[in-house]
Amino acid sequence: MFYGREEQRKRLSDMINAQGQVVSLIYGRRRVGKSELIKQVLRESTVDSIYYECKQTTEQNNVDSLAELIAEKYNFPKPSFKCMEELLRFLFKKSEQEPLVIVLDEYPYLRENLQGADSIIQTIIDGNKDTSNVKLILCGSYVDTMKALLSKQNPLYGRVDVTIDLKPMDYYESSLFYEGFSEEDKVRLYSVFGGIPYYNRLIDGCKTVRDNIITLIASVGARLENEVTMYLNSEISKITNANEVFEALAKGFSRYKDILDQSHVSSGPTLVDILDKLIRMEVVKKEAPINDEGNKKKAGYFVSDNLSLFYYKYIFRNISRMNVMDSEVFYDKYIAKDFEAYHVPKCFEDICRQYLVRLNRKGKTDEIFEKIGKYYYDDPINKRNGEFDIVTLDDKGYIFYEAKFRKEKISEAMIKEEIAQVQSTGLDCYRYGFISRSGFDCDTAENRILINLDELYKRLSFVRINSVKNTFKAVKDTA
Repeated sequence: MFYGREEQRKRLSDMINAQGQVVSLIYGRRRVGKSELIKQVLRESTVDSIYYECKQTTEQNNVDSLAELIAEKYNFPKPSFKCMEELLRFLFKKSEQEPLVIVLDEYPYLRENLQGADSIIQTIIDGNKDTSNVKLILCGSYVDTMKALLSKQNPLYGRVDVTIDLKPMDYYESSLFYEGFSEEDKVRLYSVFGGIPYYNRLIDGCKTVRDNIITLIASVGARLENEVTMYLNSEISKITNANEVFEALAKGFSRYKDILDQSHVSSGPTLVDILDKLIRMEVVKKEAPINDEGNKKKAGYFVSDNLSLFYYKYIFRNISRMNVMDSEVFYDKYIAKDFEAYHVPKCFEDICRQYLVRLNRKGKTDEIFEKIGKYYYDDPINKRNGEFDIVTLDDKGYIFYEAKFRKEKISEAMIKEEIAQVQSTGLDCYRYGFISRSGFDCDTAENRILINLDELYKRLSFVRINSVKNTFKAVKDTA
């Protein structure tokens, strides 16, 4: 079963069915589902295709392997090609008779062993643009390498018609893998495995969340036990520094100075290099407060990949203990309490933010907001700085949101206390939103938005904010 990626599937399908020659570039981090997306679209298409996963080997070896696929495709003896350029020219010529999709997956591997690969492909594209019906797809996991193909200095500049930067799925698309689990458990699963389809496909619907975590990552020899370090090792040479940085981030340190102090990285420039690399790998994000975006000192760094965060919070620092303990005992002693009390509630805040963004993009909010993020404030009386995790800004002003992943319902007293705290900081909001795992025991009011957990997992085409009653209600979409 293939889940989600509707927008990307449509773009790729339209590209395949377009007239004439089209070139597409698809990239994204490892395990994000690039290859599966392409294969799914090819399965749904009636256009002939040749899918080839490039190898870390010689040009001639790649040529011979691709020639075998050509022979199978057209049911004739394996052709002999002297080089990749000759082979590609053959396929481009072949497409004059009928449209043909050519997929070169993991293109950076071919690029490493084929001198001038970009120039060769550029020459073939330019020479056949008026006669070819090739739909060429270049795909790769080395994001920096793939992005470089779009730079002005690259021979392929201006030749790419469709670019897809495939990101991890959001919480909603990820939840499609969690069939049979409660909404609460969907939050818990996403807080560990995030939006990477490869991880989510491994989840066993017959097991509890606890057992899935133990089986997949929190036990010796688990399927994903070394997944995070393998990914980092493939991209980063100074892995020790990366480990230090991740440990600091996992402990909750987000400011540059604090990370430098806690990580013991040798120098500021080294830390900058590591953080920049982790950001490009899409496992760390840099975020400035929405009320002071230009202030670099207030920008924070956060782990954006949930599996990496879980690994460095619970596994990396306790790996020696895990190796000598029963896996269930290890989980109960070093993971269970903190996971439920702190890890999941913190990830729930990110889920709620994603939910609001999904609504906003669909035009399902009364006021379309232009910003969402953290709001930083100064507390001169108590001589400290603070932050609110979810605040939106629209034409009317700010809306504050509080996400509570707790067993108890949100009471009237809790809401009044939260509103009073916000107002005491000087943040002027025209509305206050509350998102609750367990519902509400409070009054409705004109300036309140009350959202239950189950609303987050309803199809957005049937959800809209009702500003009159200040609750989320299901209404038929007429758009």
